Amino acid sequence: MNKRFLPVTKEEMLERGIKQPDFVYVIGDAYVDHPSFGHAVISRVLESHGYSVCIIAQPDYKKEDSIDVFGEPRLAFLVSSGNMDSMVNHYFVSKKRRPNDAYTPGGVMGKRPDYAVTVYCNLIRRTYKNTPIVIGGIEASLRRLSHYDYWSNKIKRSILLDSGADLISYGMGERSIVEIAEALDSGIAVKDLTFVDGTVYKTRNRENIYDAIELPHFTEVKEKKKAYAKSFYTQYCNTDPFHGKRMFETYDDALFVVQNPPAKPLSQSEMDSVYALPYMRTYHPSYEKDGGVPAISEVQFSLVSSRGCFGGCNFCALTFHQGRMIQARSHESMISEAQSMVWDPDFKGYIHDVGGPTANFRKPSCKKQVKSGVCDKKQCLFPTPCKNLEIDHTDYLELLRKLRELPNVKKVFIRSGIRYDYLIYDKDDTFLKELCMHHVSGQLKVAPEHISNTVLEKMGKPSREVYDRFAAAYQKTNESLGKKQYLVPYLMSSHPGSSLKEAVELAQYLRDIGYMPQQVQDFYPTPSTISTCMYYTGYDPRTMKPVYAAVNPHEKAMQRALIQYRNPKNYELVREALIKAGREDLIGFDKKCFIRPRKGEMAPKPNLSAKQKKKKTIRNIHKKKKTGR
Repeated sequence: MNKRFLPVTKEEMLERGIKQPDFVYVIGDAYVDHPSFGHAVISRVLESHGYSVCIIAQPDYKKEDSIDVFGEPRLAFLVSSGNMDSMVNHYFVSKKRRPNDAYTPGGVMGKRPDYAVTVYCNLIRRTYKNTPIVIGGIEASLRRLSHYDYWSNKIKRSILLDSGADLISYGMGERSIVEIAEALDSGIAVKDLTFVDGTVYKTRNRENIYDAIELPHFTEVKEKKKAYAKSFYTQYCNTDPFHGKRMFETYDDALFVVQNPPAKPLSQSEMDSVYALPYMRTYHPSYEKDGGVPAISEVQFSLVSSRGCFGGCNFCALTFHQGRMIQARSHESMISEAQSMVWDPDFKGYIHDVGGPTANFRKPSCKKQVKSGVCDKKQCLFPTPCKNLEIDHTDYLELLRKLRELPNVKKVFIRSGIRYDYLIYDKDDTFLKELCMHHVSGQLKVAPEHISNTVLEKMGKPSREVYDRFAAAYQKTNESLGKKQYLVPYLMSSHPGSSLKEAVELAQYLRDIGYMPQQVQDFYPTPSTISTCMYYTGYDPRTMKPVYAAVNPHEKAMQRALIQYRNPKNYELVREALIKAGREDLIGFDKKCFIRPRKGEMAPKPNLSAKQKKKKTIRNIHKKKKTGR
């Protein structure tokens, strides 16, 4: 059978002999039929089970008929914002509009609405009052229950209520979407689909909610920050598919939103079958005239090795979306995809990436996880490695070696995140050696995120000492190989736990290693992360202890400026930050100083602590005795 794109026009639908599609998939991205795009995976999985799917990509949300391209689907509308939350896609953390959208033809911004899932569903409902709507993807998954919305600065209801959809298929969705399709196809009404793992539904029948944790009423979490923090942490502790419990929230008028336990992870053979589906591996040809879809360039010659991450960083939404259980493809599946890639006329000899959320995670962190899932209140790597953690790069090494030997392959890069703590805990340094020898091109990007242990603890990241160990080992390994390769650390400003004191500490570290980053990531409070909960509530939901969070935009700007204190544009912000932090000793002409005084000003006298004043007094006494003055 010849591979072809799914229908995007009525003409293409009719050419396939489809009179009425089973599903119409409405997406906020352009249509890219590649397994790195969620809509491609879900639509191809449905197709492989015998269901027809037609695509409406980036409909004009200001026109009622934009949703009516294929008429009413036989089973349901599917709706997703795309590969990104639409608000993250549209706005910087400063809430200023981004200039480009990599998921739109030509990179044009503005082809999807803010809160895209809700807008698309409301658009559908105005025409199709009773047709089932199933929402999924990152935007729906992370907003499946009440959540803090950074852009409106308030607690919002479950997206299921505001969108008017019937079901949320949360997480990666391959299992739940097939079960939903089969149930609808068998004649079960969408309101009765209350039994599918990996879904969220709404009901007014309290008696039918069984074996479930009752979360605080929406009014309570909206009005009390402590209640929200406790509710969120309950949700966080029930994200594992093996022991996660059913949960429900109550809203006014006896309305309940129920989250079923997460769907079970895919087996390796199931993962392989998903990636073996007949993807076209590029964007729809209709976008060629607009310059194509920029996002394809990052993934066209990359390989997805795994999904899930047991790293558990508090600012990352992966725990809520993909989960902490590692699911990996077989070597045979990866090699097969690579072999089809290396003969592409546009392939230049470089496989851009072999990884996933964390490149060097290729298996569950311990044997217990395979049968019992991940621990609900313990982390595998934080604050120190669990005694059950199995550290082994052997399988990943074997895969990389096989890929390096393929014809037409000049270099295999690793651009996904490397967990340097997992790497440095490995007593066998073979992976580090081969990483430096074969998979780095001048620079390796890693993510220590910060160097203050106060902040790192709130991030769920290893201590600074672990990063220092890795940096030293990386340098030593490169020297032994005769290579000049450098580390490029990703850093984050204004994360909860970071005051100006910790921001200055980070700037001093950068000064001492002689590095000024070109880009700095200011903490972005996206829905459904522990860090976002800290930012909004001022409490660490793990302990319910108060935590400092920089919420004032001006303070956030000062923290960000400190990391780039050498940039002349940041002078005034850096000066103000140092004075507020009581660190005027860093304004002056000494090589340790960040900035010089303003023209015509004397260097400010530093504010000394009682201990520093005592030391200075003793020095002065000794000086007088020595000089006789």
